[in-house]
Amino acid sequence: MIKDKMAPIAVSSDAFFFEKDKSHSTLILGIGNYLMGDEGVGVHLIQHMADLDFPDYIDILDGGTGGFLLLGCFEAYDRIIFVDATMDGKEEGTITLIQPKFASDFPSALSVHDVGLKDMIEAVYLMDDKPEMHLFTISIKEMKPMTLDLSDKVKESIPKAADQILKLAQDMQVKIS
Repeated sequence: MIKDKMAPIAVSSDAFFFEKDKSHSTLILGIGNYLMGDEGVGVHLIQHMADLDFPDYIDILDGGTGGFLLLGCFEAYDRIIFVDATMDGKEEGTITLIQPKFASDFPSALSVHDVGLKDMIEAVYLMDDKPEMHLFTISIKEMKPMTLDLSDKVKESIPKAADQILKLAQDMQVKIS
C-alpha cells in the first residue's frame, strides 16, 4: 500500500537517533553507493520503502557508504536489518538472507564502502550489547560507475526484497512482544 505524500522519509541525521526510544524498533539499513548502478541497490530499496505503508516500529535509513558513521545505529537499535549488493555468482537479482555472527560472515567486499562496513561490524562485535543483525543481499553481476540506473533483474528484486524484509521485521516484533 502506498502512503500519502506525508510519508516518513529515510533519515540521515544523527539527531534522529535521540528523538525516540528505539527499544521496540527495528532499523532497516540500506547500504551502497547510489552512483555505482546495481551496487547501490540497498539505497534504492530504502527509497522504495519510503513510499510504503509499514508499522511504526520500523525505521528506515539510507546508510549510503557510511561505515563508522553508522555506529550510533548499533547503539540505538536492538534489531537491524541490512540490505546490500553482493557479487556472489548467483543469478542477478537473487535475494539471500543471512544472520551474520561475525564480520567475516558478511559477503566479500564490493567496493570501498564494504571496507568501512566490515570494520564497523568488527567494532560492533566488541560492544557489550550487540543488536540482532540480519543481512539481505541482492546479487548483482557488475558495478557500473557513474550511473543511477539499475539492471532490470535487480530493479525487479526490490519490491520482493522489501516484502521479505517487512515479513522478517514483523516476525522479530512478534518474538519480542
